[in-house]
Amino acid sequence: MPRTGVPRGEPPAALRAQTPLPPYPYRSEDVVYVNERSHLQLAGTLTVPQGAGPFPAVILISGSGPQDRDESYYGHKPFLVLADHLSRHGIAVLRVDDRGVGGSQPGLREATTADLATDVEAGVAWLRTRSEIDPDRVGLIGHSEGGLIAPMVAADDPRIAFIVLLAGVGVPGAEDVLAQVKAIKEASGAPPDRVEEALAVARAVQRAAVGQPDLRQARAELMRTLAAGGMPAEQARRESSSIYSAWFRYFLAYDPAPTLARVRCPVLALGGSKDLQVPSPLNLGAIRSALASNRDTTIAELPGLNHLFQTADKGLPSEYAFIEETLAPEMLNLVGRWVGARATAVRATAAVR
Repeated sequence: MPRTGVPRGEPPAALRAQTPLPPYPYRSEDVVYVNERSHLQLAGTLTVPQGAGPFPAVILISGSGPQDRDESYYGHKPFLVLADHLSRHGIAVLRVDDRGVGGSQPGLREATTADLATDVEAGVAWLRTRSEIDPDRVGLIGHSEGGLIAPMVAADDPRIAFIVLLAGVGVPGAEDVLAQVKAIKEASGAPPDRVEEALAVARAVQRAAVGQPDLRQARAELMRTLAAGGMPAEQARRESSSIYSAWFRYFLAYDPAPTLARVRCPVLALGGSKDLQVPSPLNLGAIRSALASNRDTTIAELPGLNHLFQTADKGLPSEYAFIEETLAPEMLNLVGRWVGARATAVRATAAVR
């Protein structure tokens, strides 16, 4: 089944044009810290602007699947590009290897989104110990599944200064998966009957994932269903194995709306009009509804951008590797301006107290 993060694959040899190269006009430090709840050591990079602090800071939270600190894919390094942009404009940034990637220790195979949220909580706690960071101006920027995690952390931590949701999921995972399957099939030019066949398979996968006590039998039945739908045998084997993970079962069942409704800090939620993995009309609409009582929300669909916030043709995942742009400048500038304004507002409020 499709997931909500970035694709995997070997990067091409060519350097992507937006990838920043040293020397940087800010300090960059490789760091490690421990999640006291899981006892896992996590590794990342902290970039700190030049000059006297303490500075506002953000933690970047990746999409689903194991990602490195740059959220690398096909030679692109979007988190490096985003961190560079923010640190050039006065914001410290912590970006971190996911569990089991790079310098971070592997955790339980059955970790769910809620478990991964504790890694972000640990990052927030660690940042607040740093003398160059203002502990009351720490925010979160989550992409895709990271857009589920950021509200989880902010809802339980009133000191979080702001959150940014980039292609964040606003509906239960089961609903988003079906919307994703439909959008990708239609953008691929599939006729209506093929779209319905794909949706039938997706619904069968969901029923199997959440409703079968005998997982061995359910997996065998699902493999037959996937194969009957035209999926190659080896791919069917991998898919039928992955959907019984605790992560996938949790994702299907999790409804982000109640958590979003508890978020009281400022929120920026962005989606691309050509995002086929987390379709923006569905998800931004749900996020807007859930945040109805939050007095400082900005929600926008950015025209022509895909799930990774690249300027795209159709938005298909198959296009990602062939687009030279890593992050659209309009997205970078919007996020940078909004974060800077909210960080300034928090400092002004604190000065009045």
